[in-house]
Amino acid sequence: MESFDDNTSTMELHLIQNKIYEIRGYKVMLDFDLAEMYQVETRVLNQAVKRNIQRFPLDFMFQLEPEEWKAISSQFVMTSRMKRPKSSLPLAFTEHGVTMFQVYSKVISLYR
Repeated sequence: MESFDDNTSTMELHLIQNKIYEIRGYKVMLDFDLAEMYQVETRVLNQAVKRNIQRFPLDFMFQLEPEEWKAISSQFVMTSRMKRPKSSLPLAFTEHGVTMFQVYSKVISLYR
């Protein structure tokens, strides 16, 4: 019989797996999902990345093209799509980019 902790971990893993998309041959997480996971606003995440852009080369992160965003956002619940400014396209973070953001977010939290 699974314990409460095992069930919680399985549910969390399932939630994360549902936020991973394949775009341009990469498995990625979108900026707003990553921000939600780290409990920061998307704009804060994007500002931190832009201030440290040298840590996020193209194989770590890229901005979606309008066609890619249109195709992928059709899979979302309407509220997710509406949270984003119409002119702003999401950033997609590859596994390496997610890891880099995780490391960088720990450094940021040390100075808070």
